[in-house]
Amino acid sequence: MIRTRVARTERTTDHFLTVTLTGEELAEFEFLGLDQCTRILFPRPGQDRLYLPEAAEDDGWVAEFRAMPDDRRPHVRNYTVRRFDPDALEMDIEFVAHGDGGPASAWALAAREGDELGLYPEGVYYLPSEDTDWQLLVGDESAVPALLSILEQAPEDMRGQAFLEVPSDADVRPVRAPAGVEVRWLPRTDPHAVPGRLALETVRGIEPPGGRPYCFVAGENALPTELRRTLVRERGVPKEDVSFIGYWRHGVEAYP
Repeated sequence: MIRTRVARTERTTDHFLTVTLTGEELAEFEFLGLDQCTRILFPRPGQDRLYLPEAAEDDGWVAEFRAMPDDRRPHVRNYTVRRFDPDALEMDIEFVAHGDGGPASAWALAAREGDELGLYPEGVYYLPSEDTDWQLLVGDESAVPALLSILEQAPEDMRGQAFLEVPSDADVRPVRAPAGVEVRWLPRTDPHAVPGRLALETVRGIEPPGGRPYCFVAGENALPTELRRTLVRERGVPKEDVSFIGYWRHGVEAYP
């Protein structure tokens, strides 16, 4: 478990907020790049400080976390590492800023310099094969940090399309991506629309090129689940060439 503190925050766009973390313990963070995720642990409202499990092993800290009393047990969520600078010992985590509707967003919006955050590094989901001819990257706002990180670290000869659904036009931003990748932002016009539906219907309407594909789809659970079904059953994409990750479920609160 790695203890960090907030160095600064920045409003990236209308609905995105970047929190920059620092701390000597970041020297222990093994950065894998791409869409690497990490557990983040942060205090619940009313807790006087951040209490972290002390066990080092995965099973050990989880058991210790579950056994912590309510007045000490922190919130825990999974987030993508947006940027990591091992020399400066800094890490960026980008949050979707949707008010106090979720504990992580509420924490990020209220974060101030010196506030503490715990990290438990995990792995990557983006695993294209070496003989992939083209790639399809799709996600709603919860997957935007992962998609941007993948595009920024992609090889220059990568070919494909990326579809990034966001809450509004104000969330569209410049993207550093290989020349052979078409990046399409999909801002929603209906504030009541379920995130991911626009991306799902848009991608269902495209005609994929020939050759071996690799598809990475992430976001609200229905998006990766339904799009994987379309890609495999209707487009003939082999199951092993589709990575699909449901980050959250619409209308369902995440684990406490």
